Amino acid sequence: MSVYELIARLPGIDAVRRTSRALAVLDAVLSPDPEYRYYSFDARWSPTDEAALMRNGSGDEYSIVFSPDGAIAQGFDHESPMSPRQSPGGRTWPGLFIGVPDELAPALDEPAFRDGDGNQSVTVCFWRTPADDRWLCGPVEGADKDGAERLFGLLAEGPEGYLTFAEDHYEVALDLDAIRHVYALMPLTEYVVTSLNRERRLADLTEEIAEIGYPRS
Repeated sequence: MSVYELIARLPGIDAVRRTSRALAVLDAVLSPDPEYRYYSFDARWSPTDEAALMRNGSGDEYSIVFSPDGAIAQGFDHESPMSPRQSPGGRTWPGLFIGVPDELAPALDEPAFRDGDGNQSVTVCFWRTPADDRWLCGPVEGADKDGAERLFGLLAEGPEGYLTFAEDHYEVALDLDAIRHVYALMPLTEYVVTSLNRERRLADLTEEIAEIGYPRS
């Protein structure tokens, strides 16, 4: 699935933000050590912006910055032939950022999303403003090799998708109803937390829930 196919499947900005919050909470419950989590969410990214982040520990990552002006996502598949690391001078793939709205463009210059040499590590980019009726991307050729599905595919799926991912990644059997509870952004309960991880307690998650901006009772 290329970026073109991905953005055709993605729901609106608010739904992507909700799912991103849920993914971060689920990973926080399942993995006490942040180093081994895929997903995180920073509701305090800036005074006006929030950010959903993914790191798989193998070199793949993404960010989605949510602002009053919309949302912009950039992802990096380290095995993609579109990687800037395979281009002279670390240049990004042609067309990747063509059409990015001026009001969303500052997120592309965020130092946190650049490598040690200051280059952008990006193979996928897409965005949407409140005025848009769909997600958009630049005119990228060869996008079937951009890694969009591997990076962002879970955002286009429901709780069942996370169940499959997490049972494989964390090597545990999980309660689908508990995952659905989190996807619905209902306040966490002790029962939901322990249904997902017997070693975790609701009190363990107080600071992380606040950072994620997940609803509290």
